[in-house]
Amino acid sequence: MTTVDDERSIASWRNAILVAFGLGGITVTTWGPRLPTLRADLGAANGTIGVVLSGVTIGALTGLGCSSTILGKLGARRGILGALWLVALGIATIGVGAGVAHALLPTAVGLVGVGIGIGSLDVMVNVEASGIEAAVGRTRMPLMHAAWSAGAIVGAGIGAGSAAAGIPVQWQFVGEAVLIGVAASLLTRAIPRHAPPASRREPQDVLERVRHWARQWARQWSDWRLLLIGAVMLGVEMGEGSANNWLSLAVRDDHHQTDAVAALFFVVFATGETLARALGSPLVDRVGRTIAVRMTTAVGVVGMLLFILAQPAWLVLVGTFLWAVGVSMGFPLGMSAAAESGPDPAVRVSVVASIGYVANLAGPPVVGLLSEAFGLLDALWLVVALLAVSFALSGALRPRLARERP
Repeated sequence: MTTVDDERSIASWRNAILVAFGLGGITVTTWGPRLPTLRADLGAANGTIGVVLSGVTIGALTGLGCSSTILGKLGARRGILGALWLVALGIATIGVGAGVAHALLPTAVGLVGVGIGIGSLDVMVNVEASGIEAAVGRTRMPLMHAAWSAGAIVGAGIGAGSAAAGIPVQWQFVGEAVLIGVAASLLTRAIPRHAPPASRREPQDVLERVRHWARQWARQWSDWRLLLIGAVMLGVEMGEGSANNWLSLAVRDDHHQTDAVAALFFVVFATGETLARALGSPLVDRVGRTIAVRMTTAVGVVGMLLFILAQPAWLVLVGTFLWAVGVSMGFPLGMSAAAESGPDPAVRVSVVASIGYVANLAGPPVVGLLSEAFGLLDALWLVVALLAVSFALSGALRPRLARERP
């Protein structure tokens, strides 16, 4: 990664990547609050909507896979700009496809486009954040991911506010697309032009280039340390994804609270995760990545135990906050560990990010299936077990070269 000596340039670079993380968070919560309106505009059943939404997952996994090639050919500045423009185009397509055309196909195409853009953006901004950490000599990754979490809260607020005001989805989505496109054009100017490694020789033929990338990507899956990092991220992302999908329902049905109170519990979770990430960097610099993840995942296990077993609502609320802290640090610190674990950081980040994405997106349906047989609270014991595994394997996050406290 190119070193940036000028402190002002480093600060501008850091701020640009912070904004890019925030835009990613806004993006992933664009359609959630408007799903009832989207369903009505499309005239589709829940099952059909679920199939259409799977386009985001398909696109994201595709974007994760392509990110290394994009970063290598375009560089971070143009790559991040292109990814955010694709996100903006996809969001606008969803709004027009659902709100104007009332058609499933353009809506699905827009969701796939957003997924590709957000998947590739995720890898590139994490690689850049790792470079910023190297340039300043301090931990910055949790703060970057706090910006993503804060963006998600803002995005959900925009959606909820637009729904309450009766704003049609096409106007909300096109408006957000314009804002994302303009912000991308401005922020990427501060991203330095990193010179590609002089030793890298990529084939000129397009098909051979794809084969070359596929070999690189497959090779990383034989790196046991990278897989252990992925296993740590699997546990924490399973915990985050389960909270995003099931926390409010568990509070309402199993802890017998109203819908409004259940929504408040989710706000507490989102706020707790954001605060833990925003304030966690000094802790990581003090104790190291491994101990930081051990501390937070241990707190998460305690929080989930309270959430599952406690009776008083205030104690369940405490458990919710601790659960949020428990899943806050594993993903950003896993990204840092993957980026510096060897050559081709973009490929390595894409591998562990793929594991995290699968856990976050595919894990909640597993919890849902288990809940049919055992009940929702008992199904969450799977998440407790996986968080414990993350605790046990967190030694894989130690820097390969730098010394860290045991």
